[in-house]
Amino acid sequence: MRKRISTFIAACLYYSGLITLARWWIRRSAHHLVILNYHQATGGDLRRHLLYLRRHYRILHLEAAMEELSMPSKHGKRVGDRRTPLVLTFDDGYYDNYTHGLALARELQMPFTIFLTPGYTESGDYFWWREGNRLVSHTQVGEATIEGRIYHLDRPKERNRLAEAILTRVCQATSVAERQEFLRVVRQALPVSPSVAPEEKPALPLKWAEVREMEESGWVSFGVHTMHHPILAYLTDPTEVQREVEECRTMLEQQLGHPVRTFAYPIGQLQHIGDNAIRAVQKAGYEWAFTTLYGFNTPRSDPHLLRRIEVDVSQHWLVMAAETAGFWGLFSRLRWISAMRKAPYRENKALHPPSKILEGCDPKPLRP
Repeated sequence: MRKRISTFIAACLYYSGLITLARWWIRRSAHHLVILNYHQATGGDLRRHLLYLRRHYRILHLEAAMEELSMPSKHGKRVGDRRTPLVLTFDDGYYDNYTHGLALARELQMPFTIFLTPGYTESGDYFWWREGNRLVSHTQVGEATIEGRIYHLDRPKERNRLAEAILTRVCQATSVAERQEFLRVVRQALPVSPSVAPEEKPALPLKWAEVREMEESGWVSFGVHTMHHPILAYLTDPTEVQREVEECRTMLEQQLGHPVRTFAYPIGQLQHIGDNAIRAVQKAGYEWAFTTLYGFNTPRSDPHLLRRIEVDVSQHWLVMAAETAGFWGLFSRLRWISAMRKAPYRENKALHPPSKILEGCDPKPLRP
């Protein structure tokens, strides 16, 4: 029902001409850059999204867009296309970015950037925010004890509680080692087959051969997204924060053979970033770092706190159009907070992208 209401409101905005007016206003207020933030490429109609964006925006490679934004007078004279510049980004590095995203980029000639998590590319493990749901979905045990609590898994409500408890616990880990140890214990308590189900493969991490092929295509570029995707504000050791920020770039540069200039914060709201992470990014020498704070970028934007608009391939293209035009920030945030706080256990279905999971994670207070 919520999804239908969102689509109806977006349709009213679109067919009333308000979205067209908003695009005109942004274009008139020169030197704005829109950066969209996707995660997976399947699970909806990405092609329809891209066709709309290609028609109404000037799609650029990320680094070219940032250079143009920082020096608008230098680039303005030679840019005849007056449409607002827009960049497509995908976080984490899912396999379907290769199987589906790359094919669309080539077909429609639309570049995009992936913010990669090299630790997962190296290991091939499932991303941590998917583990609880995956294990609870597929385990055959009828009862499990996790951190002293017994869960009766023949009851759907108990399965739901366990999946939520696992997610909350990994969200709040104070180190990568703590998170990994907890997941090791959970895997022992909830044994599953090591085989990968066909519906799970799109959500696995990219492999290095796929990363290199995508970069060589000329349509895909890469930035980094930390080494292991921790919530940086929750890490208690500043040295670990610095290591997460720097080692990912070293590994990606070794694989690609050229410098990496861009970084995206995991779960990129300020309360999940923290001051230590911002300082670490500045110390590491990244030219640009990207949040998930809603909004547009201008030449005055802080280069280490750049804004992106979170969209999802499962959204109707009208909703994506409304968000991209600037209408949807408040409604989108409220919608996802409400949805995730009431999120039920979903058998064999992937959870929402991580930043949207965290809205309903009820995290403990941040440490100073």
